[in-house]
Amino acid sequence: MPIELAPQPPLLVVTGKLRLINWGLVILVTAITGIGVGLLYSAAGGDWQPWAMRQLIRFAPGLVIMIAIGLIDVRLWMRFAYPIYLVMLGLLIAVEIAGQVGMGAQRWIDFGFFVLQPSELMKIALVLALARYFHGLTLEQIGRPLVLIPPLILVLMPVALVLLQPNLGTAMLLLLGSGAIFFAAGVRLWKFAIALLGGLAVIPIGWEFLHDYQKQRVFTFLDPESDPLGAGYNIIQSKIALGAGGVFGKGYLTGSQSQLMFLPEKHTDFIFVVLAEEFGMVGALTLLALYLLVFVYGFVITLTCRNQFGRLVGIGIVTTIFLYVFVNVAMVTGLIPVVGIPLPLVSYGGTAMLTLTVACGYLLSVSVHRDVRIPRTGTHEL
Repeated sequence: MPIELAPQPPLLVVTGKLRLINWGLVILVTAITGIGVGLLYSAAGGDWQPWAMRQLIRFAPGLVIMIAIGLIDVRLWMRFAYPIYLVMLGLLIAVEIAGQVGMGAQRWIDFGFFVLQPSELMKIALVLALARYFHGLTLEQIGRPLVLIPPLILVLMPVALVLLQPNLGTAMLLLLGSGAIFFAAGVRLWKFAIALLGGLAVIPIGWEFLHDYQKQRVFTFLDPESDPLGAGYNIIQSKIALGAGGVFGKGYLTGSQSQLMFLPEKHTDFIFVVLAEEFGMVGALTLLALYLLVFVYGFVITLTCRNQFGRLVGIGIVTTIFLYVFVNVAMVTGLIPVVGIPLPLVSYGGTAMLTLTVACGYLLSVSVHRDVRIPRTGTHEL
């Protein structure tokens, strides 16, 4: 007669999983956040208020949430992937109905104790939903065009709602992040080529639907000197600060552009420039190296995972974080138009901090449960 083993007490299960947590990733996230807090302290002229202390306080529960998500079985996240997506979609709809308006856009919901930007969290919810859908498909099924209609709907619904806010930058990140999951799932390259050609074909039509300020951002990107005191002011000051930093920077709390209030949005979109001015190219490259290590950890976690859902979640999360970093740095250096994307874990912002800690929490969950086997059949149904 076989001997049945008694289930382990919950405390032992949690303790065992804590040993499996990728603490290297946790340390990297904490280090990057620490750099952000230091830069926010500097951006405020050497004061913990109004940004640095709040960012630090926000990170404390964010760190707990990240580790808690990492301890939860990845199969549970797959089970609730669609409900999480639907909740975020409902919040995006709520933004259109009763959202808070700020800086000419309607993107936030005020819960009284917390102001939430659902479009940020939708990036993660969409990753979960797409990973669940493609987990239940074989390569042969993915090759059928009709099978791609449901995930395209999953992508286009939030993209359309985000464009209505309007928030073109986040909409583009949703599309690009989703594209990475489609590619990793096995969608053929010729289908991406068709989608790209279709996108290029509708650019003239889409241009007519852009708001005036969005068109102005494109004109400013092409020729920032045309309006140096108006639309081109932000990027011109950003380039001046980047150049002023040189190789080793001007020193902590001594950046002229940031400390003398020439640099706009220095605590959010342009915080990378504060780093480059005060710590120079060396400081900027150090932060980028830390991000690179996060990407490496993410890819290693993805490649060692034995279930398709976890692999796709890992690819989606790493791509999302990469796009955050790439777009922000390219934006402040003048390589692309200004689109208002925060620098992960560094820029000031509650929803952005929550989104990134939750995203890293899912990476931890994939890592802890990398050996979990998940059946591939019957999991793609909506």
